[in-house]
Amino acid sequence: MEELILGNKQLLWLISPIVLCSIFSVAIMLERFFFYLTISGKKTVVLSEIIELTKKNKITEAIELCQKKPFYGTNILKAGLSQNRKPKKAIEEAMENASLYEVPKLEKNLNFLGTIAHITPLLGLLGTVIGMVNCFYTIEQVTQTAGMVNPTDLAGGIWTALLTTAAGLSVAIPSYIMYNYFIHKVRLLTLVAERASTELLEILSGGSYSNEI
Repeated sequence: MEELILGNKQLLWLISPIVLCSIFSVAIMLERFFFYLTISGKKTVVLSEIIELTKKNKITEAIELCQKKPFYGTNILKAGLSQNRKPKKAIEEAMENASLYEVPKLEKNLNFLGTIAHITPLLGLLGTVIGMVNCFYTIEQVTQTAGMVNPTDLAGGIWTALLTTAAGLSVAIPSYIMYNYFIHKVRLLTLVAERASTELLEILSGGSYSNEI
């Protein structure tokens, strides 16, 4: 198959962007998978510890814990803790501003993965259209000269159409599945940070809100 692709310049031109998309897709999926894996295990325990320290009015210890174990959740809480002596509105704004920097880190490269999932079937469809155009062009040329079309005359165009479609779908399907999985992870992680921020805000502002993270 490799020799056939390399020998067919048109097929190589159509397959190359799909192969390139597959490389980027795999790289993004691996990077995001290990990224979420590293923060998923520690998010609940660390945030709970920070909340408990804050309840005991150990603000300095809570900030130090945020600095020792930095990730999106602790960075957001640290912004609120650093404003602990200020009004509730100032604490809330500090954590909201921090989330504007931290949440995009959770979504890094997901837009590219979503784009790959959408364009690779279109690239495959483009190959299908070009392959069918070649088939009809061959039919026209052969019928004008020989008067009868041989199946082998159409094989090249059909091969191009089927191979590019299969290649496009084989990249798009796993990319789309992983894109939706990662979006789900982002929503869960964001929800955890929002709950912790809300509880911290109520504690620092003198409220009695309490909820398990």
